[in-house]
Amino acid sequence: MNTDVIVIGAGPAGLMLAAELRLGGADVVIFEQRAERSWESRGIGFTARATEMFEQRGILGRLENIEITRQGHFGGIPIDYGILEGSHFGVRGAPQYKIEEMLEDRATELGALLHRGYEFTALTENADGVTVTVNGPEGVQEHTARYLVGCDGGRSTVRHLAGFDFAGSDATREMYLADVKGADIKPRMIGELLPGGMVMAAPLEEGYTRIIVCENGTPPDRGEVTFAQVADAWQRLTGDSIHHGETRWVSSFTDATRQATEYRRGRVLLAGDAAHIHLPAGGQGLSIGVQDACNLGWKLAATIAGHAPDGLLDTYHSERHPVGARVLRGTLAQGTLNLTGSSVQPLRTVMAELLAIPAAARHMSGMVSGFDLAYEVGDGAGSAGHPLLGRRMADRELELADGGTDRIARLLHPARGVLITADATGATAATAAGWSDRVDVVHVRTFPAGPEEGGATTESVLVRPDGYIAWTAPAGGGLEAALQRWFGETTAA
Repeated sequence: MNTDVIVIGAGPAGLMLAAELRLGGADVVIFEQRAERSWESRGIGFTARATEMFEQRGILGRLENIEITRQGHFGGIPIDYGILEGSHFGVRGAPQYKIEEMLEDRATELGALLHRGYEFTALTENADGVTVTVNGPEGVQEHTARYLVGCDGGRSTVRHLAGFDFAGSDATREMYLADVKGADIKPRMIGELLPGGMVMAAPLEEGYTRIIVCENGTPPDRGEVTFAQVADAWQRLTGDSIHHGETRWVSSFTDATRQATEYRRGRVLLAGDAAHIHLPAGGQGLSIGVQDACNLGWKLAATIAGHAPDGLLDTYHSERHPVGARVLRGTLAQGTLNLTGSSVQPLRTVMAELLAIPAAARHMSGMVSGFDLAYEVGDGAGSAGHPLLGRRMADRELELADGGTDRIARLLHPARGVLITADATGATAATAAGWSDRVDVVHVRTFPAGPEEGGATTESVLVRPDGYIAWTAPAGGGLEAALQRWFGETTAA
């Protein structure tokens, strides 16, 4: 084999995956069709859960001048996402090119090899690996790997050539977006419904404003969009002319909604937009792609290292596919509320009344942020055991048994399992000793309570490398069984 994993695509999902694989010890080669890094600001931020995951790898601080906002919307209906502790509508002030720059630096620092200007054209899979054909500056080449991951976007060549089904609905309309400078554009942060459609405007860095123009009756057209088209549509909807403005980037998008029916076929896997496309409502696309990468990375690295338990890699699909399907439903709902015109106003009014109820706002905040996600972690425990089981491990300050302090997010920087225990007898730590090459044990005086527990006490937690809780004491079942389920057999075995 030339390498352990070939990743096609150097967008956020592909770069994050490469870094995760390197943290797990796997060799990674990335092939990217673009000869140079994109300077497009296609995405301008990410959600609360992606924020946490960047913090759990110690890279959030690499993004400068970012802002976190509690106030957001669902389909244009205002919501305070901070109603859940630690939640927010998202990070703003981070255009996608800066996120990609940060993730590329991280992946290459860790030893991932990135080759730009290479078009992926073919693949052949056998029992031992995958051979890919790429056409680059040196001509046509073949490379082999044990696994291939397609992170090559909504029109994924990997998905097509590997025969994945991409079920869903075609686009019904086209919408425009542009970064504009030198035009007096008032902020319209959650979108403004107008008789002819909807417009949004959000300030960016260096005096630019991101505008989105959704004009009713615009059919999907894959042709290249010009700023004149965008400015014409803006003027038709708002009455304001921005034709004199300067633009650095213009693009279009649609409401096409599709999802791969499976995220893995043998030695070929999909992540990010290659696995799911949807209306870009609330900046969720980049965020769930990053979360796909964090879920897949440690599992695939463990499989390559030879200590993954049977079926671990299959849990990538079983855990992430329902998440993608839920995001697709949510974005379709937001499109109905925000893009259907005046006929949907009664529904918007009812939804606004519902979201004024704190319990409903908490539900929506948890759904969009990803904070309410609960994986099944074995034997039904994720739904019937301790309330923390299967859920994300929120960052907290820990009072260590030796008198020092630490934070949970910092403990997850190496992308290893972490067992945090207040068991003074040493029995819990002794049980985990056989997994010391994969799981770090942290002794604390007490495990600090948070709102997620719902009043239930917690003595110890086992946290997976992606930040989700695989076992708790009490009410979490046997620790040894949990360690075997997620980290394989002991080194002694």
